[in-house]
Amino acid sequence: MTAIVDYGVGNLFSLQSSLRFLGLEAEVTCAAERLRAAERIILPGVGAFGDARAKLDATGLVPVLLEEAERKPLLGICLGMQLLFDRSFEYGEHPGLGLVPGEVAFLGEDGGAVKVPHMGWNRLEIVRDDPLFKYFQNGAYVYYVHSFYARNCRESTLGTSRYGNLAVTGAVRRGNVWGTQFHPEKSGEAGLRLLRAFAEL
Repeated sequence: MTAIVDYGVGNLFSLQSSLRFLGLEAEVTCAAERLRAAERIILPGVGAFGDARAKLDATGLVPVLLEEAERKPLLGICLGMQLLFDRSFEYGEHPGLGLVPGEVAFLGEDGGAVKVPHMGWNRLEIVRDDPLFKYFQNGAYVYYVHSFYARNCRESTLGTSRYGNLAVTGAVRRGNVWGTQFHPEKSGEAGLRLLRAFAEL
């Protein structure tokens, strides 16, 4: 079973629907015992980093996520991926979960004249092979909606997408922890292929 963390932030039911479309068991939950019982965990997220971190803290699930990430696959999606990093500079400085080294910064800060938010379809170029890409075709289009991106995380980066002068971090991995800045559940066939591979980890 794949547990989707419900902390008041994210496209929970579209993600659940995508997994069920693939014939996979998926449960939206905020119960620690269900996260512990799951074979793998997905941390979704939309909105602002600081608000999402506060809501996640309020659930009391942070210690559970940190413990479970040591023994089973965990996938962060969009803001959920950003929460995996050490810190974010979105409207101040906020601590992340520290599961993946790196930080989150404003897209316009380093990328010159790029339109913010970055919203739409971009090719994902695989820079490091990984089981997450078992069914994924290099260069396939995936769907992004974000104004902040992960940087200083080269060692954990699995894939990038070109946006203006930036190679936007599209997918990362460290140990049992994966993240995608794009939304697999909104990325058509390519996204479904990635979710299927995650479900087999």
